[in-house]
Amino acid sequence: MKKKALSFVLAAGAVAATVIPASSVAATPDTVQWGPCSENGSAPRLECATLEVPLDYRDPGGRQIEIAISRVASEKPAQRRGVLLTNPGGPGVSGLGYPAVLASAGMLPQEVLDSYDVIGFDPRGVGRSAPVTCELTPEQQNRGNFPAYAHTVADVTKEAENARAIAEQCATSPTAWMLPHTTTANTARDLDRIREALGESKLSYFGASYGTYLGAVYTTLFPQRSDRILLDSNLGPGGYDVTAMRLFARGLEDRFPDFAAFVAAHPEYGLGTTPEQVTAKFYDLAKRLEAKPVHGIDGTAFRGLTFDRLYSDALMPVLAEIWQALDKGQQPPPIEPPVADVQNAMAARFLVICGDARWPDEIRDYQRNAAVDRLRYPMLGGSTGNIGPCAFWPGERPEPPVRIGDRGPANVLMVQNERDPGTPLAGAQKLRRSFGERARMVTTDQGGHGVYPYGGNKCANDVVTTFLTTGQRPSQDLTCAVGAGG
Repeated sequence: MKKKALSFVLAAGAVAATVIPASSVAATPDTVQWGPCSENGSAPRLECATLEVPLDYRDPGGRQIEIAISRVASEKPAQRRGVLLTNPGGPGVSGLGYPAVLASAGMLPQEVLDSYDVIGFDPRGVGRSAPVTCELTPEQQNRGNFPAYAHTVADVTKEAENARAIAEQCATSPTAWMLPHTTTANTARDLDRIREALGESKLSYFGASYGTYLGAVYTTLFPQRSDRILLDSNLGPGGYDVTAMRLFARGLEDRFPDFAAFVAAHPEYGLGTTPEQVTAKFYDLAKRLEAKPVHGIDGTAFRGLTFDRLYSDALMPVLAEIWQALDKGQQPPPIEPPVADVQNAMAARFLVICGDARWPDEIRDYQRNAAVDRLRYPMLGGSTGNIGPCAFWPGERPEPPVRIGDRGPANVLMVQNERDPGTPLAGAQKLRRSFGERARMVTTDQGGHGVYPYGGNKCANDVVTTFLTTGQRPSQDLTCAVGAGG
């Protein structure tokens, strides 16, 4: 079995339907002409349109690109408050089908759906919105987002060859003209163009994972146009930078004890009957797979797929079965990529994370990072501390990163699991401090990636629903116990 673009980190989960505007229905700054979506799957309430936005906001009258947007409209006009822009994460993940997912049974409460038109979009560079490419080979796609696990300084030097090759491919691809302009700041400006096109004076926003950084940037650039800003599973104030990349290793260490306890309680898997034995099995499998991959899964892929499957408690049995098969040298259960177009998703991710912030550009910096993180967080640190394409990114960034601060209305609600592998609590706490009195944070005593509405913590879910429907936030930061509220 070939490994499948593992470790597509910070994706908030597969969107149920791939939706395509049935026709290029244009939008102007004062109106959007909604039409049917051509889609795979059933989303009868979802409508689509397109909107032209500037490629370069420093030249608003210059070249334009087309952004695909979608809507699930409120069916209660008398209760409708406005629009709720959504982003499921990424970067590199389509959000066009996300409103249909949120409107499906058991997701967003009806009072939220009645209060807003739920708006989705493909961010620039992704899917139907001027998609980018780095012309990645199948081998490069199969390697996934995490660099190889570096045990030595020589491993980092070797990985630098792969990183440099991808950076050069992105810089010479047919969509290289998008490189300087595919950034979180420009996507935030696109959000404001969407707001304007929808005829709204303000917008509310619900972003998960990487979408928290997009929301933080939006409400920093456009504080007075921000209504209710909900950020779920939060990156730090620097976004998806080298610090966030290294922090994934801490996230796995935070989360892994939950899985170790689960496996130890199920001796039928044969992976250990105590958390300590399960932890030892992790290192044993990683070492064996590095020496001899099983059905295309090597040590780095094993670490990455373990990280991925710990995003949700529901995936723990699947992960245990994968471990069980690999331990026996057998074909594991199917491991599929979480997105349909891996090439575009990976390319868009590279453009955003490399364009948002400056990464270290010396190999020795990554040799040091990998050495430090390998000792501090041995499960994943040698990988996430290793070098990637951003070290060799061409050209200068067109603008500095947006600095998230405390200036603006007190209209931000953050929700966060304590043991989140993808956006660890440590990063969320830094973002909370940066926002100051602009924000309140609800922390839940549970693991996994994503709180609302999937996490099942009634305490946290009730706080969020109240915020979205009334604007009321807790008077101070709040901690919700596991399963709080029954």
